[in-house]
Amino acid sequence: MIDKLARRTYLRTMLGRVRWVLTCGFLGFFLLLAFTGQLLAGAVQDGNPGRSGQTLDLKSLPVKGKTTVVDCYSQYCPPCMSLAPLLEQLAQKRSDLVIKKVDIQRSEVSGHIDWQSPLAKQLGLRSIPHFMIFDQKGKLASEGQGAMKQVLGWLQEAGLLK
Repeated sequence: MIDKLARRTYLRTMLGRVRWVLTCGFLGFFLLLAFTGQLLAGAVQDGNPGRSGQTLDLKSLPVKGKTTVVDCYSQYCPPCMSLAPLLEQLAQKRSDLVIKKVDIQRSEVSGHIDWQSPLAKQLGLRSIPHFMIFDQKGKLASEGQGAMKQVLGWLQEAGLLK
């Protein structure tokens, strides 16, 4: 039979251990979140990983609380390839922006821009690069030429374009 003092001592000890484990767990969780956030910050993200050229749920692209720039591109588009490193640098300089690249090119089509891809048809693309800008609430704020002008303005402000 356990007396009251032994039971109280045991419960205090166990409660202290539980507090320690919970504190370490929460601290580890928040450090992991912070570390992961730093890894993802400043990188252009793939908007359609493994699904290049396929239709896309546009509602999945915006990141709530951030301005999201979607860059529709093809590896066979020289202006797209010229802008890619500048967009990477812009993403590193502007933490308020999330830049996602969306490849319109189907993997089985090579040598030219794939205007017949399901994604190019879905978006009604006639020229690329084609930008879409979503506001912090996830609503489409600008697309096409207007979005291109905005992106070029941000690149100039960041000193990446002359």
